[in-house]
Amino acid sequence: QVQLMESGGGLVEPGDSLSLSCAGAGDVAKIGDMAWYRQVPGTQREMVASISLAGITWYTESVEGRFTVSRDNAKNIVYLRMNSLKPEDTAEYYCYARVLDSLKWTWGDYWGQGTQVAVSS
Repeated sequence: QVQLMESGGGLVEPGDSLSLSCAGAGDVAKIGDMAWYRQVPGTQREMVASISLAGITWYTESVEGRFTVSRDNAKNIVYLRMNSLKPEDTAEYYCYARVLDSLKWTWGDYWGQGTQVAVSS
C-alpha cells in the first residue's frame, strides 16, 4: 500500500511564511512527478506547483516568485515553501505523486490527506 503523508499548514498572518512537506511511504519503488494542489470549498482543485523527477518546476501564476517547490528523491519527500502569504492563499493543500508500486509494479496516482492553510489577520 502506498501512502502520502503530509505535514505543515496552519494559521498565519498575511506576509508570513509557511512550509509544507509530503512523504511517500509504504510500497514505494520510485516516485515520478510530484505536485501541490489546493482547493477552496465550492471550487475546483487547482495545481499550485509541480516538480519532475529531474527537478523541473512549474508554478501557477498567482504564486510565482512567492512559493518554491523542491524534493528529496532519496527520502521520497516533496516540499512547498510559501513566502509572502496572502489571504487568497487560504485553502486545503494536497500533495500528489505519480508512484511506482513496489509490489504491483505498476504506476499509479496518489494523493495526500490534505492540510489546511489559513492566512488571516
